[in-house]
Amino acid sequence: MSSAHTKRGRPSKGSSGLNAQSILTTAKTLLAQTGAPPSIRKLAQALDVDAMAIYHYYKNKAALLEAIAVSLIDEIYTPKQDQDWQAELLELSHSYLSLLAKYPGLLDTLLRMNSDNPAKVFAERFNAILLTLELTTEKEKSALDLLADYLHGYALAMSCNPALKLDKQQLSGPINIICLGINSGVK
Repeated sequence: MSSAHTKRGRPSKGSSGLNAQSILTTAKTLLAQTGAPPSIRKLAQALDVDAMAIYHYYKNKAALLEAIAVSLIDEIYTPKQDQDWQAELLELSHSYLSLLAKYPGLLDTLLRMNSDNPAKVFAERFNAILLTLELTTEKEKSALDLLADYLHGYALAMSCNPALKLDKQQLSGPINIICLGINSGVK
């Protein structure tokens, strides 16, 4: 092996600035550009490192995809306390759909994941919005399931029809109907 070749596996100390965050940032950029999660090989190429160096930070592609999904879901709207819950629900929904529109391959990644960590983040924010309503656990779960199904359907429609753009005003009608259903479940 000549000195011009790089060593496979663990990156050398301080050589490239490679770290978990730089890998994640580049992976998110590639996801936004291509609409699909990048392969380890394409990611390594974009980072100008050997593909094995990425495995030093992420044990496999599934771990990398989970890190990408969790990182992106953390970017969605965080509800504010003492606000109108219906307006907050619309804001959360719009934020989530905006994220799915920005990263077209994200929905597919989320739905194929074995981990439920990204779903937990969304559910926690949803539950924070509905906290003051004191819904039963069953009614809260039903409301979350209904909202998630609607949002995923909307995101799928956007991905199938590039002419369909995310419109907060258009989104407010269906979200208001979901809110009416939630209101009917209030004790």
